[in-house]
Amino acid sequence: MTEFDRDTAVSRLEGLLETVENETLPVPVREVWVYGDLALGLDPVDRLDVYLTKDLLFGQADEEATALNAELGVEGIGETVRTEWARDHQEAVTANASGHVAPEQCLAAHLTEDGEPIHLEVCNASFEDNVTRRLEGALARETYEQVLDPRGVCLWLEGTQSSEALEKLRAGEYVFPTLAEALQQLGAEEQQATAAAQTLQERRERERGVTVRGDVH
Repeated sequence: MTEFDRDTAVSRLEGLLETVENETLPVPVREVWVYGDLALGLDPVDRLDVYLTKDLLFGQADEEATALNAELGVEGIGETVRTEWARDHQEAVTANASGHVAPEQCLAAHLTEDGEPIHLEVCNASFEDNVTRRLEGALARETYEQVLDPRGVCLWLEGTQSSEALEKLRAGEYVFPTLAEALQQLGAEEQQATAAAQTLQERRERERGVTVRGDVH
């Protein structure tokens, strides 16, 4: 699969939201946003960009978590992902290079299928806060690949889904400026905004299948 038509992309989002609402996830999720191609009303949608705001887990480790960590050869079950999720989805438990369970990778394993043109951004900060923080850092260090496209639509917040937002996405009714213009509205200078927009476009053109980024603030 290399792309979605817009109706298929919205239906895929509805399925993702149903999973978030009804299934036990590796970590609690508070916000779900869509940004990029689908929010812009493009058809087809080259990649479906989804932002998830997750909660941190505290004080969840127990004997079962310790046993699962040992059995799977990882660290962090019961601390960074739920023990009950790891018990029931052992094949989806994914660790980083240091052997610590990666919540963003586990979410990707639970929410996506291999080969889907989906990108997940996972952070414990809200979408709007993270857009600002990432832009400030990118401008200060000229690391434009760190910029997060601010043109997003909130689909799900604290357990409440927006059916209106989904219908507007299906109809392509949202109107956003170009990425460079949006970044300028947030404080970037024209040259910086243009360079950042070009950098993000080049990165997207290299991406294939499911990709995921974890970001902790």
